[in-house]
Amino acid sequence: MKTQNKSLFQKELLKEAFAQSFLKLNPATLFRNPIMFTVEIGTAVMLCVCLWILTGEQSQGSFVYNFTVFIILLFTLLFANFAEAIAEARGKAQADSLRKTREETPAKKIFPIGEMYVDELQIVPSSSLAKGDIFICEAGDTIPTDGEIIEGLATIDESAITGESAPVIREAGGDKSSVTGGTKVLSDKIKVKVTTEPGESFLDKMIALVEGASRQKTPNEIALTILLAGFTLVFIIVCVTLKPFADYANITITIASFISLFVCLIPTTIGGLLSAIGIAGMDRALRANVITKSGKAVETAGDIDVLLLDKTGTITIGNRKATHFYPTTGVSESEFIKASILSSLADETPEGKSIIELAGKEASKNLSVKGATLIKFTAETRSSGVNLPDGTKIRKGAYDSIRKLSEYAGHTFPKDTAEKVTEISSNGGTPLVVSENDKVLGVIELQDIIKPGIQERFERLRKMGVKTVMVTGDNPLTAKFIAEKAGVDDFIAEAKPEDKMNYIKEEQMRGKLVAMMGDGTNDAPALAQADVGVAMNSGTQAAKEAGNMVDLDNDPTKLIEIVEIGKQLLMTRGTLTTFSIANDVAKYFAIIPALFITAIPALQGLNIMHLHSPESAILSAVIFNAIVIPFLIPLALKGVTYKPIGASALLRRNLLYYGLGGIIVPFIGIKIIDIIVTFFI
Repeated sequence: MKTQNKSLFQKELLKEAFAQSFLKLNPATLFRNPIMFTVEIGTAVMLCVCLWILTGEQSQGSFVYNFTVFIILLFTLLFANFAEAIAEARGKAQADSLRKTREETPAKKIFPIGEMYVDELQIVPSSSLAKGDIFICEAGDTIPTDGEIIEGLATIDESAITGESAPVIREAGGDKSSVTGGTKVLSDKIKVKVTTEPGESFLDKMIALVEGASRQKTPNEIALTILLAGFTLVFIIVCVTLKPFADYANITITIASFISLFVCLIPTTIGGLLSAIGIAGMDRALRANVITKSGKAVETAGDIDVLLLDKTGTITIGNRKATHFYPTTGVSESEFIKASILSSLADETPEGKSIIELAGKEASKNLSVKGATLIKFTAETRSSGVNLPDGTKIRKGAYDSIRKLSEYAGHTFPKDTAEKVTEISSNGGTPLVVSENDKVLGVIELQDIIKPGIQERFERLRKMGVKTVMVTGDNPLTAKFIAEKAGVDDFIAEAKPEDKMNYIKEEQMRGKLVAMMGDGTNDAPALAQADVGVAMNSGTQAAKEAGNMVDLDNDPTKLIEIVEIGKQLLMTRGTLTTFSIANDVAKYFAIIPALFITAIPALQGLNIMHLHSPESAILSAVIFNAIVIPFLIPLALKGVTYKPIGASALLRRNLLYYGLGGIIVPFIGIKIIDIIVTFFI
């Protein structure tokens, strides 16, 4: 998806948000936010008081004063609505660009006759395709909906979805078989089976998510809302009990004073920004080209304790290269190289191709696997190879896998090859053992290149309190070498798909939250089990359905960025809550003395702000209470700058900046506003 970094205050977004600010005044909409709903009730009461004064009522003060309070409270609501509306407008702008991608596309559907599919095509609209249907796409066609390639290979332009201009290859079988509606076939021909019902495609889900239609409050957001609602209830009781107290002290307190005190004491700042913070968190993930299925996923990412990372592509460059052939004693180099080539002719991985490249064109010139049975690599067997027509079985794979095959067949694993495997592994290489009819011929050395800068990223995660775990199919010696060199905290060697699942369950039983990334069908169970499961967009449909996030860039290191986005969301919410509650202290010192200082001179000690009059004090407090919301909107949407420091240091920093700052800023702001207000009353 093309994620344009639009300005927060772009003209079109402002117009949309401005209109929505008024529409959101609907009580049915505001009822979802108990804090702002009580402010709306107070605003409605002030409107009634203004109308009452127009009928001749004298006890509530002047019409101008009461109407001013009403207008300020109305603007408090509008500013809070604007914060949420501007966040939603940014999402809707993304949705509009996605809708252009989802335009009606003709599909070349294959219609079945009995049990067989024939190549008689019929052009149908993409909206008529149902799950299980099969269609064909050729060069120049736009893929009509999501599906799995069941036949063929094609180069596909996914820039409409990912924003990445470089084309990608998708093919039947394996973990690169998934295609997305709205992308374009650049070359070749593929047969695709539809995997979604109409209206439930990946693009449809993306549009619903970025529009906020599917956004639900996260558990932490609900808990904070309940806490803030509790504060609001406490202050309702406080304000109600002030009436008999004032009567006893023979003090007249107007309705405007009661409502102003109540609105200033409840946490309106965070109440007005809470929804915007949640929406902005999903928006930041979206701008990182990550689609989240819920706000909870982003929030959970910020609480992650353990991060499972695949070695290949995340910690290392990804394309291991063959560097040496080491035949065992009694096997000639040419014989070993020949077997290595034959075992790799069906291997489409970069490693397999590098073996043929290392052997040289001359060595593979007259070799053929015509009529042979190709054995593809699987995560379970951790080996691949070929069964030749004459009955010869050649296998190439992980040391432990080939050793088991060899020993099961009654052969002794060569001592020199075992020593060479240990040497390669100790130096951070990956040994691939080759056998013929289960008899070991030798070992091929592959070398990994660790990504530059990855150590610094792991150090950042360590400072956040996140444990990193490398998952690899390599043997323990190789895994240990790379883990130490990369700076990860732990590793899982010779890993099978079920090992990931077991590790996740073990950590969760200890009360830890676990995140992982995957792209294959065999990753789906672990993705579903993980608290944060990030599937690659190029992966299988099963993986994308199992995870609660999808990375459009197919970048294995994106998981680290997702954790930082989650941390930033939690920090932003926490710091603004601290600032909002700290604000109440200054507003308390502004309004309480103004209401009672005349009748109770002892309260003079609280009058540290020395405001001009009770009326100016109340107006200054409610004006500050209103204008602080728009001033904090950019911070709520962009997020607080996150630095990977310890939890205690982070707490001290936030209390200093936003706790102490939340007390000092209102004192200064209310005093300045009071000086200005004095000129008008």
